[in-house]
Amino acid sequence: MQGMSLARFLIEQQRGAAALPAELRLLIETVARACKTIGHAVSKGALGEVLGSLDKENVQGEVQKKLDVIANELLLDANEWGGHLAAMASEEMATIHRIPHRYPKGECLLLFDPIDGSSNIDVCLSVGTIFSVLKAPADAAGREIAEEDFLQAGSNQVAAGYAIYGPQPLLVLSVGSGVYEFTLDREIGSWRLTDGPIRIPAGTPEFAINMARRRQWSDAVVRFVDDRVAGETGPCGREFTMRWTGSMVADVHRILKRGGTFCYPTDVRTGGARLRLTYEANPMSYLIEQAGGASIDGARRILDIVPTGLHQRVGLMLGDADEIAMLRETA
Repeated sequence: MQGMSLARFLIEQQRGAAALPAELRLLIETVARACKTIGHAVSKGALGEVLGSLDKENVQGEVQKKLDVIANELLLDANEWGGHLAAMASEEMATIHRIPHRYPKGECLLLFDPIDGSSNIDVCLSVGTIFSVLKAPADAAGREIAEEDFLQAGSNQVAAGYAIYGPQPLLVLSVGSGVYEFTLDREIGSWRLTDGPIRIPAGTPEFAINMARRRQWSDAVVRFVDDRVAGETGPCGREFTMRWTGSMVADVHRILKRGGTFCYPTDVRTGGARLRLTYEANPMSYLIEQAGGASIDGARRILDIVPTGLHQRVGLMLGDADEIAMLRETA
């Protein structure tokens, strides 16, 4: 299978026992093409005038980067006319984007974070695009899609993935039959299968966390980190390494390929959290579980949480299943 094009891979999935729906196959191909375009814009940097911020904030109250807006528009424009979607939702928009009446409509719902880690773009570090696909509720047929239709548990996802715009442009994808990695062959413009099914290596002594936020962690997270920082003389009995890039796609990709854990806990002082359930935590947790790992908000399985709002935030710990089990036990 190595070197197989994304298009052929998806057709093989359509022919397989799980019978990937044609509508979902075409949607993923469209998202993948949009990611190629976004990756090209990222690679131009200052030459393409995509660096820097705009004088406005998004619905999250965050100052928007130019690339956030560019990528958001590219994904909307690429996906609204194909007939595969009922509606879309983006981290950069206050509410959902319904498919215009002039276009045919499908049964899928697409959610995306157009540029994850956008604060890194100006200093030439890896950024990415995260996406998630749900099916519209059965009772949505014949009526206009509502925001509430997107408020489904992550376990209902039918596909999820991310593109990472790094030294090699990569697309990581699951349609429920494992996690697969595709590398963009720039010479022919095709995503080619380069790894999969990916399984998270067990026992890797590595974790990703923002240590500057330690004062905001729960006692359980503090114990978990302290046990690993203690090294050979601590309860884990070995040395650990910490990595943190500030780009979720880069940190999670490293864990998928190399093992370890990623933690972005809830702030116990305020109850606040950073990551968005529908746009970030759900798709990444889907991929991690498909690769044999686990994902929790501190106690609950992420994919069991039913969102109460489109932009709901959660704490997130994911990666090596045994390490996450230890973290859950200390909570």
